[in-house]
Amino acid sequence: MKNVPLHLFLTFFAPLWSLAQGVQLVSSGRTLDTNVSQVKPLSLAERQVLPLFGEQRKTPEQIDKEIRFLNECDKSFGSRDEASQFFTARGWEYLQEGQLDTACYRFNLAYLLNDKNVDAYWGLGVVSYQKNKLEDAERMLRKGVDLSPDNVALLVDLATIELKHYAEINDTNDLEEAQKVLEHAVSLDSTYAQTHYNLSLIAYYRQDYPKAWEHLHEGRKINFSAMNFEYIELLRAKFPDPQGFFK
Repeated sequence: MKNVPLHLFLTFFAPLWSLAQGVQLVSSGRTLDTNVSQVKPLSLAERQVLPLFGEQRKTPEQIDKEIRFLNECDKSFGSRDEASQFFTARGWEYLQEGQLDTACYRFNLAYLLNDKNVDAYWGLGVVSYQKNKLEDAERMLRKGVDLSPDNVALLVDLATIELKHYAEINDTNDLEEAQKVLEHAVSLDSTYAQTHYNLSLIAYYRQDYPKAWEHLHEGRKINFSAMNFEYIELLRAKFPDPQGFFK
């Protein structure tokens, strides 16, 4: 099973977030809180359902369990990369079923088998997003982008998280970072509709409504079925469609 991009787990292009309340693109001027230490050590069960097992020093119990797991995978699969892909696929399946903790554990196992598996970080980012842990989500997707800086869908998902974060805390750094990421994504592939829809949302937040329409129409021409007509009504209320397509 192929991974499902983050935006497919969202209400597409949701401007109501704010209204209702290689290339070093992933290196933002805003510092993320990367302190993953806890007041008390986590139990093994707790670690299993946190991204990258909670990123704490491993206990003897955890090390023993991991060794046994890896040995079993070595017997059952042709390679650890193959095993990692297997657990990634299971993670996406559980994610689609809404079983977030189970999905997180599967993505963690995929990471344990191959720490260069981009989809493991991608999946952990989506799980974190679904749990509304945006800093964890962004941190995981940044790790994925570090490994695959030209992955357009992954870049757009990273920008989606930046936009969600902006909607919650109104930090313009998030808009600027999302803009950089999306501009890079467009330079790689101008036919990915979600990139244009997210650029439209950035322009909307900046009250540049003509530019918002311009990007929206770019996305519309690529994938009309992905449009959010609630957003179109909000944009029309601010500024009529210069092309007259939406009346």
